[in-house]
Amino acid sequence: MGQVLTLHRAKIIRDAMHTAGHKLVFTNGHFDLLHVGHLDYLEKARALGDALFVGVNGDPSSERLKGSGRPIVPAAERARLLAALVPVTAAIIFEDDTADELIRALRPDVYVKGGDYAHKPLPERTLVESYGGQVHLIDFLPDHSTTQLIQRIRALPRI
Repeated sequence: MGQVLTLHRAKIIRDAMHTAGHKLVFTNGHFDLLHVGHLDYLEKARALGDALFVGVNGDPSSERLKGSGRPIVPAAERARLLAALVPVTAAIIFEDDTADELIRALRPDVYVKGGDYAHKPLPERTLVESYGGQVHLIDFLPDHSTTQLIQRIRALPRI
């Protein structure tokens, strides 16, 4: 089972991995209302290396980026749930709108994002490529998103 780490502790583990020649995969996101689409994405990401670290947007960041009322699940709970998933080695909560600080500190070998970034700018791409890291886009599992899940919940009849 993975752990929820501070950035300082994650960097220590990353340094040991680098020394041992292990490949670190990193991704980040909100992961609000965890669903099978998230699991599929994380399984595919983990298959690209020896360990998977997941950056979890903190609550203020999620609200800024996703809008009022989000996140539904607090960051500490989202990180704990992610860390408990088999593909995830560690989860790290961060408060910025991009994962630049985490990427700069951890220098992952592979940075993974969803396939929706194939046709829009990926803010972290330049940073990852500047130190020789690879960017890998993973297609989402069709018809599985937090937004769709929220819409289905809102459409339920009120009892």
